[in-house]
Amino acid sequence: MKKLCSLALLVLAIVFSSEALAQKFDGLDKSPMDMAAYPSSYRVADKAVRIIYSRPQLKGRSLSELAPAGKVWRTGANEAAEITFYKNVNFGGKAISAGTYALFTIPGKDEWTVVLNKNLNQWGAYSYDETGDVARVTVPAASDSSSLDAFSIAFKEVDNGAHMVMGWDKTRVAVPITM
Repeated sequence: MKKLCSLALLVLAIVFSSEALAQKFDGLDKSPMDMAAYPSSYRVADKAVRIIYSRPQLKGRSLSELAPAGKVWRTGANEAAEITFYKNVNFGGKAISAGTYALFTIPGKDEWTVVLNKNLNQWGAYSYDETGDVARVTVPAASDSSSLDAFSIAFKEVDNGAHMVMGWDKTRVAVPITM
């Protein structure tokens, strides 16, 4: 009898514990989070810079619709992108101390303004405050023959550092970073 009661309790515990652990995952994020780092190789643990951002997709929409020219943009989707410099760097001609910053951009036809802001944990650019800007650099916007549906950031190694390259649709923007 004791064995039967113990077995019945065990079965009840399993049934109720599996229901307690059951979780519905409603729709995954349409703009998944991504990360890029320099040096890009996974074999190099001593990184100089890392950026965490979300990747919006055009899906038939235009870049100018999603990141309007002349307006502060969160540089991705969801939360404002955050860039961490593990060393003091020169970012597009500006001396930047090691630390983490929110990354915003102001798209333009021929050039983009790239903004480092000290106010972290911002959703979008809704609470963007220019008084928190640490640096603003202006870089040329170029065009590529191939189109990227998903906004992407990558680092391209160059002498004394890297270029942080942002691409979306046929637009490419590169910010030089030297160590």
